Amino acid sequence: MLKGFFNVPVAVNEPVLNYAPGSAERKALKLALSNARSKRIDIPMYIGGIEIRTGKTIEIRPPHDHQHILGVYHDGEASHAADAILAALAAKQNWENLAWEQRAAIFLKAADLIAGPYRAEINSATMLGQSKNAYQAEIDAACELIDFLRFNVQYMTEIYAQQPQSSKGIWNRVEHRPLEGFVFAITPFNFTAIAGNLPASAAMMGNVVVWKPAPTQIYAANVVMKIFMEAGLPAGVINLIYGDGPLIGEVVFNHPDFAGIHFTGSTGVFQTIWKTIGQNIHKYKTYPRIVGETGGKDFVLAHASADADVVSTALLRGAFEYQGQKCSAASRAYIPASLWPAVKEKLQAGIASFKVGPVEDFECFVNAVIDEKSFNKLAKYIDEAKADASVEVVAGGTYDKSKGWFIQPTILKVADPFYVTMSTELFGPVLSIYVYDDQDFDKTLDIIDKTSIYALTGSILSQDRYAIAIATDRLKNAAGNFYINDKPTGAVVGQQPFGGARGSGTNDKAGSMINLLRWVSPRTIKETFDPPKDYRYPFLSKE
Repeated sequence: MLKGFFNVPVAVNEPVLNYAPGSAERKALKLALSNARSKRIDIPMYIGGIEIRTGKTIEIRPPHDHQHILGVYHDGEASHAADAILAALAAKQNWENLAWEQRAAIFLKAADLIAGPYRAEINSATMLGQSKNAYQAEIDAACELIDFLRFNVQYMTEIYAQQPQSSKGIWNRVEHRPLEGFVFAITPFNFTAIAGNLPASAAMMGNVVVWKPAPTQIYAANVVMKIFMEAGLPAGVINLIYGDGPLIGEVVFNHPDFAGIHFTGSTGVFQTIWKTIGQNIHKYKTYPRIVGETGGKDFVLAHASADADVVSTALLRGAFEYQGQKCSAASRAYIPASLWPAVKEKLQAGIASFKVGPVEDFECFVNAVIDEKSFNKLAKYIDEAKADASVEVVAGGTYDKSKGWFIQPTILKVADPFYVTMSTELFGPVLSIYVYDDQDFDKTLDIIDKTSIYALTGSILSQDRYAIAIATDRLKNAAGNFYINDKPTGAVVGQQPFGGARGSGTNDKAGSMINLLRWVSPRTIKETFDPPKDYRYPFLSKE
């Protein structure tokens, strides 16, 4: 085993490529998209380093072109979950005993593979499978995943370096052990970076993982797994499986070696999981770690002093980038009456300039929503709003599924600040706006705080420092990530650790040391160099 206190490369954020016309990255990405569309791939599960094909295949289609087939994946059953757990536990001893710098090297290599030879492939897979435009794929599948891997290695070394003081004749040490058992990672469709980070962050700390991605993200998840294996990840450390959620959960949450869950998804599913874990708590060897980032109903509050251009830009980007399918997307806004006419005009002009269409057309700012279920839900809310006399459709309000699951960017002005689209997470390109009287700024703060069960992201737009200070204080529990004069999206690893509380999750801050601490179990070691040889203390002696 190597000897030395090693310094890892200093983590810096991966530069975002711009994909401008004529650039090398644009050419490479266009070629990758063309290659991917020209073939149908067969995606297995990966259990114990072995490719598993069940023959029960499900087609993968681009959300923006649902007549085209990109490939199929092999769906799993309960037995595959059991096999994945066995494979993880079989790999556990060797993996957790591997020196930390060897684990670090694997994930640092994975980051460099994504930054280099796999960049176009992982971006194109995210674009086609999840209907993300080139820029949104770049900041997600490439840059954020690279950042997660590099910064987490740095955070890992900082955790290991945290050591207690020692008094005379004593050496106190703390080791940060991996959890006793396996970790279950459930990842969402909307971010390839999250899909890669949730299993990798736990594995990096010496844990073994069973990973179940959302079906609508499997196309890119397969690329992530290929990268991990090429980087040298040993067989069984991360096991990638697919299948019905409750069926897989029945196996995982009844297993005595279940040690933790790393989750991103809906609040309802997470609450069901938490309840199940509680009911089964007597079955486990240890108390499982429960880490989850769930829903959001994220707000933008404009003060009368705000600049109309700043407000409209924050809303156009914050609400409609990636079709509003971000946990952090701006989905409710509060605009003062004095500012509304100017903001309304700029929002309408902005949406009129949006090009909506397939990701292969790099001029498209907005693409398709993820699937038919999402499309139908959003169409229902839009139709109900159009039929409500108290709601004004400021922009959009149409949809079309003939070619892909396209919802036109929609803005609703509501008379009731507690209207359903102001309080319910829609997860699509629908922004609801409540216009308040300028003098009701203070009252509006209370409305924002009480409207939703969520507390993920939010922002205040103002040129009045007193207003900023008041909002920052009064809304301290309404958002885990709070933005001043910016949109409520776009958290960067190492700069804005991400997560919220209330109905939005456990706030364990992905992209920070806080999250990695959840995947270790500290052991304190005290060593005495000259131990006492008599039980008697000095105070027992006679005068």
